[in-house]
Amino acid sequence: MTAPLDRQNDFGQNLYVDTRGSDARPVPFTQAVIDGLAPSGGLYVPQAIPHLRLEDILALADLPYSERAAVIYSAYNIDLDDKQIMHLMGASYADNFDTTDICPIHTLDENVHLLELWHGPTSAFKDMALQCLPHFFAASASKLHERGQLDNSFCILVATSGDTGKAALEGFKGVEGVDVGVLFPDGGVSDIQRKQMVTTTGDNVCVWAVRGNFDDCQTGVKQVFGDGAFNDRLLGEQKVALSSANSINWGRLLPQVVYYVSSYAELVAEGKVNAGDPIDVCVPTGNFGNILAAWYAKQMGTPIETLLCASNENRVLTDFIESGVYNISDRDFILTPSPSMDILVSSNLERQLFELSGRDGRAVQGWMADLNTTKTFKVDDATFSAMQAIFKSASVSSQECLETITDVFKEHGYLMDPHTAVAYAAAQRLRGQNPLLVASTAHWAKFGDNVYRALHHIAPGAPLPEEVAALTGCQLNQLIAKETGTWGIPKRLAELDTMAVRFTEVIDGDRCAIEEAVTAFLAR
Repeated sequence: MTAPLDRQNDFGQNLYVDTRGSDARPVPFTQAVIDGLAPSGGLYVPQAIPHLRLEDILALADLPYSERAAVIYSAYNIDLDDKQIMHLMGASYADNFDTTDICPIHTLDENVHLLELWHGPTSAFKDMALQCLPHFFAASASKLHERGQLDNSFCILVATSGDTGKAALEGFKGVEGVDVGVLFPDGGVSDIQRKQMVTTTGDNVCVWAVRGNFDDCQTGVKQVFGDGAFNDRLLGEQKVALSSANSINWGRLLPQVVYYVSSYAELVAEGKVNAGDPIDVCVPTGNFGNILAAWYAKQMGTPIETLLCASNENRVLTDFIESGVYNISDRDFILTPSPSMDILVSSNLERQLFELSGRDGRAVQGWMADLNTTKTFKVDDATFSAMQAIFKSASVSSQECLETITDVFKEHGYLMDPHTAVAYAAAQRLRGQNPLLVASTAHWAKFGDNVYRALHHIAPGAPLPEEVAALTGCQLNQLIAKETGTWGIPKRLAELDTMAVRFTEVIDGDRCAIEEAVTAFLAR
């Protein structure tokens, strides 16, 4: 492999800085991955974003996916050498995916292409990062041990709206020196998603259902990370440090940048886009990490023109992109057919605001403080203009989401999950003349209840017929597959009913309850 950019002479020169502009010294990639959050509570971003020449991007199409990923990581000049990066990527993207293409592109019509990000072990796009992050986390920990900067183990604490949790469990289970605790909203994920998590094998994993919604989970976890006394006690008494596998961790975000750069090369190689011509990208957006990755790919030189942000009825991001005001002070949390997008506090937006504001850490710190205290903030005119120059957004109702699943299946014979349907519906409203890449984020069988509603014209949230409601998620998927002639349900989803449930505890979502649960888990 030849990296498209010359590596800088010394590793660690591309350090990572805090979005909140703290006075803390920038840290190398390995430290940013291990820490997850910056000490101020802000997020890490690279000091410099590498720029690739068009010919170097197009050359990626000649490489297997793992080597494409290695090229991008090397371009960021992380403090691991190229040979080790190549080895780690080879382990990340191997036979754990059900296709050697890793994330194939399915063309619906001449100008609409679906980037299928769900061919990994949990059938969701989170695998694209969370099969990669554990390898780089372990390598980073080893590097810090070698430097004498580390003598502890880790507990990865994850809040999930459905998919990140299982992907983190699957990625980190069995990793030496790491325990993994996942929290999901009780009743706020699909039957398949819940079973995926609570049946996870491995001695170093634990799962808790939380009374409340995803924002309660995410806020509680952030508060635990911010509790200095608790963290000091864990480190002092058990030699355990907390870290994160959510997309607040740069090690989660960088693998997502890879597939947008890679996809452009693939579209050109397949003759679907002319070299150098721009494309637009539409992403079903909740926590803002996936679409932010496309923004970084654009900054690296990938010919992406407009980013289309698709929201469901929890339309806080659409309203923000249209107005410059982020306001959740009187906004209801709505349960929709696309639960992984049922989010009001989009953590990765902080990184985007840092970049669009000219990297004004003080402004970001003020906006985040306002959000914490008043549940609202307004960006300045320059930042708002910068955002509107790149982003468009639309909100899709739950009814339109289900209708889209039906319409696309009738027209193209392609069955999509509700999150992809939200993106497709939004893109139909927002798209211009450019070829369009739509992020397809999950296999339909993860959300069989709402796919069934769509195909049988049952209103969102309405009860399923009694005989259908009595089916397990696996049985319902088999019924849908039979009715539609759409087979190929991933084996790991099809066999969930046969797996033993290991985790049944339901806890409150406040800081104290989570800390008690974590303490008990680590003391097992």
